[in-house]
Formats: sequence, structure tokens, C-alpha cells
Amino acid sequence: MMPPRPDEEEMRAVIQGPGDVEWRYEMRRECQEILPGLLLGPFVVSKSLETLLQLKVTHIVCIRDVKEAFSVRPRFEGQFTYMVLDVEDNEEQNLIRVFPAAKQFIDTALASGGRVLVHCNGGISLSPAFVVMFTMQYYQISWEDALHLVQNRRYCISPNGGFLTQIKEYEAIYRANLAVASYPTTGTRSVSRRKREDEDDDEDYREDDRKRPLVSNEPERTHDPDAMET
Repeated sequence: MMPPRPDEEEMRAVIQGPGDVEWRYEMRRECQEILPGLLLGPFVVSKSLETLLQLKVTHIVCIRDVKEAFSVRPRFEGQFTYMVLDVEDNEEQNLIRVFPAAKQFIDTALASGGRVLVHCNGGISLSPAFVVMFTMQYYQISWEDALHLVQNRRYCISPNGGFLTQIKEYEAIYRANLAVASYPTTGTRSVSRRKREDEDDDEDYREDDRKRPLVSNEPERTHDPDAMET
């Protein structure tokens, strides 16, 4: 379940992030908390059991280029819940098709009180694209605000051009889904129900007509025994 969306002023503060953080180059080898319970970083973080336990990580989304599968892989499957996504780290990769499964995994983990680390190899392009899309929908904000929010916590991110295009496209997709979900359906169902009931009534009426005997309006004729048969 998503938390209540902050008001405009609060949302501005969330996007700006902590102002007292001085970014250092070596911090790219660490992970950062993007929103409550969701961390973003490089693969090297996922190899340190001590770090993962210290961060209280419970779930890990391992996003890797298929060529990296031999090295970028789960290391502690008995201690954390993993999701592994094999994709290609290039501008042609369709992230929008892969994202819903990752979102569901993260949603379920956060709803249960878990803490999720999302990582790729370097934590620069591939995994940040997923986290930007998740953040956009989580706070129901624009793609620009979501990108700035993530960048203001992990300064080194830089999704490639193809990923950035898909991030922009995803804003329209999630907003359309929100509009459909919020569309009132009660009235539509009531109208449909009434229409079906009216049709049933009409059908009953037609059935009664078929069963009703034909009645002649002509006066009943009496038989005249003296009349000639023709």
C-alpha cells in the first residue's frame, strides 16, 4: 500500500533530498537510500554480507547484462530473497516490458516491512532506470522530478539515451493506468444491469405473446343444417 502523497511543498523537499551530503567519488561504490526502504547501488555492495546485514536488507533485485551472468549473481540466496533480471545494457533494451515484475517484487517487499537493494554492475545506468520509474509511480510525479530525486541521492547515475526515452514514456503509461483505475464504474454497472433486466422483461413479454392463443374478432357463426355445403 502506497503512503499518502506529500503536498507540493513537502514533495519539493523530498525531491531536493538531504542538503548536507557532500558527494565523494568513492561513494559510487556504496549504495544510497532513494526512498524509505529502497536502496540503489552497484554490484559490489551485494557481495558484502556484512554491509547487507548492517543495512538490514531483506530483498535484492539483481539486474544484469546477460554477458555478466557468470559474475553478477546472487551470493547469499539462503539469507535474502532475490529477483534476477537478465537484460541487455544497451539503448535497444525494452525496460518497460520488464519493469512491472520488478515493481511488483519491490512493492511486496516494502509492504511486508522489508528493505530492498536494487543493483546492476555499476549502479550508473541500468538499475537507476528501474528505480527512477519506480520512484515516479511511487510518488506520482513527473519523470523529470523522479530523475532529480534519484540523482540528488546518488549523484553518479546516468541512464543511457534509450533508457531515458523509456522513462519519459513510462510517465504517460502510469498516469493512464491511474486514470483508468480512478474512473467510476458503479454507474456503468448499474446501467448495464438495468439494460439486462429490461431485455429480460421484453423477452418474457414476447414469450407470453407466443403462448397466448389467437383470438378472432369475427362473430361466432352458427351452423345452419339447411345450408348447402360448398
